[in-house]
Amino acid sequence: MKIKNRKAIFNFEFIEKELAGISLKGTEVKSIREGKISFKDSYCYFKNNELWLKNFHIHEYKMGTNNNHDPKRDRKLLLTKNQLKNFENKSKEKGLTIIPVELIINEKGLIKIEIALSKGKKIFNKKQTIKENDIKIDMDREIKNYKK
Repeated sequence: MKIKNRKAIFNFEFIEKELAGISLKGTEVKSIREGKISFKDSYCYFKNNELWLKNFHIHEYKMGTNNNHDPKRDRKLLLTKNQLKNFENKSKEKGLTIIPVELIINEKGLIKIEIALSKGKKIFNKKQTIKENDIKIDMDREIKNYKK
């Protein structure tokens, strides 16, 4: 199962991507498997040489009791030391940030999150992206009509 951060794909251009583990509680895992998450305004930051995910909203588990999790708590991302150093050094450059791009549940049932070192797009770049998507959609329509 894959859940994409569509706004990030539209608003940012990705420089480097990496797959990271994420530290979760039991009710968070159950809620993610139901697809109850939101990437809105989420980003990553460094604290004590560790990478943390902020504003990543995982809705409360509906069957959870008093032990339910806090939906907007900061979550630790699990990367190797080399990956952390690489991202930390590159993220210090002006205009670059680390954002979550996609949440993946792999074949083993493990939950991973794809993060990307990214740079914000300018308005004309966003318009160009929209134009390219429209052209692609039109081409797909023409191909379908031609096959009929």
